[in-house]
Amino acid sequence: MDPGTQFAFGTHPQHGFVAAFTSSMPVHLAHWFLTREQFEPVPGTPGLFRLTEPERDGPRRTRQAVQDLRRLGFAVQADVALDLTPSARPPRPASSDRLLQRHSRIAQAAAARSTQRGGAPTTAAPPAQPVPPKPTYAPTVHLTASATGRSR
Repeated sequence: MDPGTQFAFGTHPQHGFVAAFTSSMPVHLAHWFLTREQFEPVPGTPGLFRLTEPERDGPRRTRQAVQDLRRLGFAVQADVALDLTPSARPPRPASSDRLLQRHSRIAQAAAARSTQRGGAPTTAAPPAQPVPPKPTYAPTVHLTASATGRSR
């Protein structure tokens, strides 16, 4: 595997379509990206992910995941059957620290709690309005009777 590779995709006899990440990739970022591409962790095998529902167009979905991660700037290695463009372009250089920091910020923002769905507002309630005093006199109301005796 190339030293700058961050993700690797292939097939496994027991788990079907699988993906793994290298040590150059932070674990939380790799987990976040692979789960968004419909891969789930393989129990008992840290760092290995399998495609959910591989019988539902597994090869196409795995090729799409490879293409998506490359489009995001990651260095991805894939088996020949899962790679749309194996030799169309030279391998990308390892991502710079700036790109890695950007991906880290995106993952942190995705994991953070949204301020739009927050609970009660943090501002204080408006001050209560004073109740006007009760009048000391009884107001007089004059009702006029209609000529027909019925109200309108």
